[in-house]
Amino acid sequence: FLTAIAITEQPVSVSVPVGYSFTLRCRAEGRTSLQYQWFCQHQSDCREIPGATNQDLPIVAEQTQLYTCRVNDLYRNAVFSDWVKVEVHQCVARGLPPQLWRGEPVIVLNPMEQRVEVGKPLQLQCAAMGVPAPSYQWYRNGNLLEQYKRKKLLITHAKVSDSGTYLCCASNSHGEHWTNAVDVHHLQVCHLVSILATGKIALLVGNNCYQHHPNLMAPVKDVFELSRLLEQLGFQVVSLLD
Repeated sequence: FLTAIAITEQPVSVSVPVGYSFTLRCRAEGRTSLQYQWFCQHQSDCREIPGATNQDLPIVAEQTQLYTCRVNDLYRNAVFSDWVKVEVHQCVARGLPPQLWRGEPVIVLNPMEQRVEVGKPLQLQCAAMGVPAPSYQWYRNGNLLEQYKRKKLLITHAKVSDSGTYLCCASNSHGEHWTNAVDVHHLQVCHLVSILATGKIALLVGNNCYQHHPNLMAPVKDVFELSRLLEQLGFQVVSLLD
């Protein structure tokens, strides 16, 4: 005789500062009495949490981890809750979160202004604390970017049309908070500029004609041979005569 177990309240992911105290909750219904057991996973190590056999799991945030709760009945039927992420921010500016913080989104990392060469990757990143963990939505020039709903915005091959002003909205059930707006400039001449900035350029001037001296023959030959030698050494050579 198999009995069904239904989870009626799933735990929720949170994004909190280190040292923050909170509780993960799991609720379920079944035809017999139910037993609870919480598990956590950090990197690839998944383990049972000793003594964590209640519906509520008190946590003091120390490091980012994943959590799930197993619920079983007297007939050995078992179900697992959703995996949830407890994201812990180790470095948070003084005064964050506000003293009377109730879990509304608080921006802890703003995107940075960038100059990006066309065809190269464009990456913007932000982060926010919140209980529950905030969801993200990016905008460019005030227009919603439907496909960008993560903390990190990545465009693998940037186009000129990707230039503009970007910002991100972090929101949860308590409200929303916007990052700073940042400008992204695309430079089509970046490659040329980098060559001029880092390349080796040689300017050779050969004077044959002098006002009070007979014309010379050697400078033409000298400039030619010297330019060939400098090119072999990796110089870009500009040769001028007279």
